[in-house]
Amino acid sequence: MEVHQVVAPPHKSTAAKLKTRLKETFFPDDPLRQFRGQPSRTKLIRGAQYIFPILQWCPEYSFRLLKSDVVSGLTIASLAIPQGISYAKLANLPPIVGLYSSFVPPLVYAVLGSSRDLAVGPVSIASLILGSMLRQQVSPVDDPLLFLQLAFSSTFFAGLFQASLGILRLGFIIDFLSKPTLIGFMAGAAIIVSLQQLKALLGITHFTKQMSVVPVLSSVFQHTNEWSWQTIVMGVSFLLFLLATRHLSMKKPKLFWVSAGAPLLSVVVSTLIVFVSRADRHGISVIGKLQEGLNPPSWNMLQFHGSHLGLVAKTGLITGIVSLTEGIAVGRTFAALKNYHVDGNKEMIAIGLMNVVGSATSCYVTTGAFSRSAVNNNAGCKTAVSNIVMSVTVMVTLLFLMPLFEYTPNVVLGAIIVTAVIGLIDLPAARHIWKIDKFDFLVMLCAFFGVIFLSVQNGLAIAVGLSLFKVLMQVTRPKTVIMGNIPGTDVYRNLHHYKEAQRIPGVLVLSIESPINFANSNYLTERTSRWIEECEQEEAQEKHSSLRFLILEMSAVSGVDTNGVSFFKELKKTTAKKGIELVFVNPLSEVMEKLQRADEEQEFMRPEFLFLTVAEAVASLSLKGPSLNHV
Repeated sequence: MEVHQVVAPPHKSTAAKLKTRLKETFFPDDPLRQFRGQPSRTKLIRGAQYIFPILQWCPEYSFRLLKSDVVSGLTIASLAIPQGISYAKLANLPPIVGLYSSFVPPLVYAVLGSSRDLAVGPVSIASLILGSMLRQQVSPVDDPLLFLQLAFSSTFFAGLFQASLGILRLGFIIDFLSKPTLIGFMAGAAIIVSLQQLKALLGITHFTKQMSVVPVLSSVFQHTNEWSWQTIVMGVSFLLFLLATRHLSMKKPKLFWVSAGAPLLSVVVSTLIVFVSRADRHGISVIGKLQEGLNPPSWNMLQFHGSHLGLVAKTGLITGIVSLTEGIAVGRTFAALKNYHVDGNKEMIAIGLMNVVGSATSCYVTTGAFSRSAVNNNAGCKTAVSNIVMSVTVMVTLLFLMPLFEYTPNVVLGAIIVTAVIGLIDLPAARHIWKIDKFDFLVMLCAFFGVIFLSVQNGLAIAVGLSLFKVLMQVTRPKTVIMGNIPGTDVYRNLHHYKEAQRIPGVLVLSIESPINFANSNYLTERTSRWIEECEQEEAQEKHSSLRFLILEMSAVSGVDTNGVSFFKELKKTTAKKGIELVFVNPLSEVMEKLQRADEEQEFMRPEFLFLTVAEAVASLSLKGPSLNHV
């Protein structure tokens, strides 16, 4: 067999290496490539389009696209108006704030966002987290003004954090919210949100402020004397109606407009029923009078000092991460369906600035909602103009239609929330995770039960902690396998995977499948020593010649640090004492360069023990050892 020489990597300066590493870490998409070799005018235009994506599609916008966007915009507005009011109440905020949050943020996103399908507005999970975290220290009933100030301040911090991630190219941070974590978290939050709506669905006046399942159910059954049969009848009726329309739209996607318009229809019909029958005087609670007019400025309500600064910063951080993760996931989902690209960093900046502007215009945390985005997509939206149409529709509502919501019953808003969050419980995804990875399934269950029995933030923290533990285990306990030769070929594979693979007498071939660093070097030292001892015992039992060569297959070792270099030095000393030669196969450039620098006396990086493949190594070594001549 021809043996190919392993050549040293080309020399690169430290500055060049640092530049490459920083580029791959923060600019993997190479956003500046579109400007190379272009005239100044083209660079200016593309720069403006990069900052404001609306400039990319606006010059080619046509009346045909407008017709589709108007239809989809009006459709999602019919869903956004009742959901905005409902989600604001879920966050313990005045209902009008939910409509404010469906007016300004969509306009900002239409200018800065890169998704064509994302429908922006308040979402259930962020509303739940915001309301529950702030309510731990401030009562929305006893001090509503302070609670509102803290909500706007939390929104500012959420937006600041989100935009900072995009500007600093740190979007990989949100990847720590793995898919199993999100699925379990969303399902648990959906159940908690639904149980919270029992207050409205049953007409209970005194209800627990806690968010876990035990206190909520205890509060429900401890106040059975407050249950209102009128409220229950109305709530069950509209809940069944909403669930039926949702089921119909899922079975027949072309009838998406049925479930999209059902919440608004429910609000209109229930309001008429209450107004005509004066049911508000017979135990059915209503929203009450809502303020007319557009968003008042709220920049003067933001709090950046005082005893609640830590609370709003923590609330903003958690709601910012969760809402950002949801928004980007939804945007990428529909971008994949329509075969276009969504820039994650630009989305972070757009969603972040949207919330920063929103915090100064009486809005709370908003992002792209899956339910509204699905309706937007099904309605045939073509561009972000659908968000503008939705925003204009909400503006008209704020200016002229607010008195019509005075008699809207809270029980219908509760039914709307329950119907919306049921879709967050993804049983098929849970089954899929169980089939693929049991540890991921455990993480999902921890997130689910943590949210249900502890709290939203504690459940999320436990799940993220377990996910990080899994990553740490993979880093600190890397996989090492013994490789054997598949008869009749030059291929070497895992002995425990390929039963036909055979060990080569006198040779131990180990494959290390991770970078070698301070976190795993001690483990690898112990594990490699154990492999050698086991191999020597096996050689003795089979009465073969003693172990002569340790071949390390290093294709998967992408990097080493100082501890990693020390690992190889110690391994060389250990094998030398046993009369075993240490052989390297296919070390990558970065690894090879560091080992050569550390091996000034050429103790273990000698050319005669460097090979490109395991087959070449065995073929060459067979000339040095009689026991290998049969290979």
